[in-house]
Amino acid sequence: MSADLETIVAEIAAEMAAVPVARRGVPASYIPELAKVDPGRFGLAVVLADGQVHVAGDADEAFSIQSISKVFMLTLALGKIGDGLWARVGREPSGNAFNSIVQLEAEKGIPRNPFINAGALVVADVLLAGHAPREAIGEILQFVRYLADDDSIVVDRAVARSETETGFRNAALANYMRAFGTITHAPELTLGVYFHVCALAMSCRQLALAGRFLALDGRHPGGRGRVVSAERARRIAALMLTCGHYDGSGDFAFRVGIPGKSGVGGGILAVVPGVASVAVWSPGLNAVGNSTLGAAALEQLARRTGWSVFAPPVQSPIDGAAR
Repeated sequence: MSADLETIVAEIAAEMAAVPVARRGVPASYIPELAKVDPGRFGLAVVLADGQVHVAGDADEAFSIQSISKVFMLTLALGKIGDGLWARVGREPSGNAFNSIVQLEAEKGIPRNPFINAGALVVADVLLAGHAPREAIGEILQFVRYLADDDSIVVDRAVARSETETGFRNAALANYMRAFGTITHAPELTLGVYFHVCALAMSCRQLALAGRFLALDGRHPGGRGRVVSAERARRIAALMLTCGHYDGSGDFAFRVGIPGKSGVGGGILAVVPGVASVAVWSPGLNAVGNSTLGAAALEQLARRTGWSVFAPPVQSPIDGAAR
C-alpha cells in the first residue's frame, strides 16, 4: 500500500493543482489576514499509523488552522473535567452556520456541539479556569507541540490580532452565553484564548502528525503512553464525523466517510481509525465555510484507498492484520 499511496497522493495533488482558481472557492474575507492568502495553494499530507509520511504540494507551508484547533481544545478540556463538559455543551449536529446565534436563544445558552464557535468558546472557558489567558494559550500550544513532536509550531500573532479586531459575532456569542452562565469568565478573557488558539499556524505535515493519536486509539505516536483513552479517542472521532464540518457535516460524511474537522483557514484534519491521519489545505472555501479542494481531495483519497468508517476493515500498514 505504501508505494501505491505515494502515487495516489501525488496524483491527487496534481489533479487539484489543475483546478482553475475560479473554481476553488474564496478565502475567508471576514478575517482580513486570511483574505490575503493565495487561493492557488494546495497541500496534502498522509501519516500512516506506523509513522510513514506521504506529502505533496504545499504540505510544508504553515497556515492558520482555525477551527481545527477545536479538536485539540476539546481533548484537553475532557482531560480536565471529563464528561462534566457535556452539561455545558451538547453533542448534536447544529444544522446552522458555524457562527450562528439562533440556536443559543432557543436552547437557553447551551451550544449544540463543541465544534461550532459557541461550543468552542465554552471549551476555551473550561481551559481558562485557574489560569491567566496567556497561560491557557501556552498550555494548548505546548499540547499541540507535544502531539506533533515539533516545538516550531507557533501562534500567528497577526491572525490573532486580526480576529480580535473583527470578531464581533464571536463576542456576541460569548456575551450571550455569559448571560446564561454557560461561560463563567469575563467574555473578553475567554475570547482572547479562543482567538489565539484558532490562530495556531501549522503545515499539513505538522497537523497530520498532531492528529495521529486519534488514529492510534488515543496512544501517543512517539510511544509516550496514552493521550486519551481508546473510548475517548473514538468519541472525539465520532464528533468529528457528525459535527466537524458545520452544516456541511452530513455531505462530508456522505462523500468522504471518515471523521474530519475543517477550519476557515482552508485546512481539514481527517482520521482513519487504526490506519492514518490526513491533513489537507486549500484556502478557497465553499458556501458553508469548508475548503472546496480539501473536501474534493479527501473524497478522492477515500475512493482510491477504500478508507471509510462505513467500509469493511482495511489492512493495517503495520502488521497486515485487519482493523
